[in-house]
Amino acid sequence: MPESPEAGARLLTPAQVAEMLQIAVDEVVALVIDGRLRGMKAGSPARWRIDAGSVAAYLDDQVEDARRMALWRESNAASFPELWGRGAVRNPD
Repeated sequence: MPESPEAGARLLTPAQVAEMLQIAVDEVVALVIDGRLRGMKAGSPARWRIDAGSVAAYLDDQVEDARRMALWRESNAASFPELWGRGAVRNPD
């Protein structure tokens, strides 16, 4: 039976993710429940486990959001393509 792509996924505890992100464990669980992190309950009793890849994707999204906000703040004439990464750019660097 071939292994699924998820078979090698690294799972982290909410405490590990909280330490990485420097937030509270309750906030990590809230991110999972909101769908911003991929997680599942495993074991007996069931405990949350979070996919390490989703943590990396979450951090990438946070960096991109910060980049867009910085661009928005520094330019009064920023075009939407420059901000959101689609379409023609009016003032290329």
